[in-house]
Amino acid sequence: IYYWEWGHRMMGRFVGAVFGGGWAYFTWMHRPTISQSSSSFAAIPRNIVSAIPPGYQSRLALLFAMGGTQGLVGWWMVKSGLGDDRRGDRSEIRVSPYRLAAHLGMAVGTYSALLWTGLGALSYPVDCYAAAASAGDANSASKASATTATKTIAERSSAQFSLLQQYAKQLTPASLQHARRTRVGVLSTVGLTGLTILSGAFVAGNDAGNAYNTYPLMNGQWMPWNDMIDPDTFPRWRNMFENTATVQWNHRVLGTCTALSAVGAAGYGLLRHPAARGSGTTPQVRRGLAALGTAATAQMSLGIATLLNYVPIHLAAGHQLGSLVVLTCGVYTAHSLRYAGRNVVSRAGNGVAGRLVGGSGPGGGGGG
Repeated sequence: IYYWEWGHRMMGRFVGAVFGGGWAYFTWMHRPTISQSSSSFAAIPRNIVSAIPPGYQSRLALLFAMGGTQGLVGWWMVKSGLGDDRRGDRSEIRVSPYRLAAHLGMAVGTYSALLWTGLGALSYPVDCYAAAASAGDANSASKASATTATKTIAERSSAQFSLLQQYAKQLTPASLQHARRTRVGVLSTVGLTGLTILSGAFVAGNDAGNAYNTYPLMNGQWMPWNDMIDPDTFPRWRNMFENTATVQWNHRVLGTCTALSAVGAAGYGLLRHPAARGSGTTPQVRRGLAALGTAATAQMSLGIATLLNYVPIHLAAGHQLGSLVVLTCGVYTAHSLRYAGRNVVSRAGNGVAGRLVGGSGPGGGGGG
């Protein structure tokens, strides 16, 4: 396993160097040139002094720190496998399942934060810039001098909502309610996906995939009670993370719940409210929901195939990669639904939207 370990370490350092170098370049060396004649937006904020959007420097610093911490957690994990006392029954060096889960969890958390930050940077103009003047405003402005027109549009845009807030403001109550509930379902799926990934680390760390290779029953039982609690394991809670039967059962249940949640959220968002499909959910949201439901279904199917075939490396690696696909689809869809979040809706100033956010509208309201 030497070259796998060496390559993994080198890849981590390379990723850190690329991130740090890109961060420095776009902060100090790359200055954006903004054309005042652009028809996409009425005014560009004066605080744009680099390619890094305002407010993102602290996020990038946190991400860089998370990457460095991930390296330390990785060494902490590897250290648990040093020494002959860490060899398993197959004379293989084993690392602590707890430290393996911590390392994987840190990696997944960093990846999710990177993805959310990247999506936010790409959508920054939509989220923060006001729309260009309307056709009527443009015709009126064309009668004045170019300097006066530019000043008029800039002053008028300062009082306008951003494109994202304008979209939230024009939603009907039914559309907004539909979007908010869909967002809650997607965020729940993202959370379940994270828990399922962590439980998978304990499956791998305990070689729990090499037992109970039947589905949906585990050796003819829905829950093998007699195997799930080892009387020699103290304290009892350790069975949740070290007992083969319990660890695998947890992963099965969490994986099934994640798939059902994803399919349910996709079904509700795409089919439950036909009147809102054209306005309450954007094309990006609809694509994300379709991808999320499809990816979660495929991931569950791949997990079952991996179990039934006694965890071959190629299926196991594909199953691990599939978990990131599901997570990516979930994060993308949740980000695409940000217009239904509490902050955006409340700032848009829509009276009906405000009541929904406050929870006094029809059906109450969730957080945003």
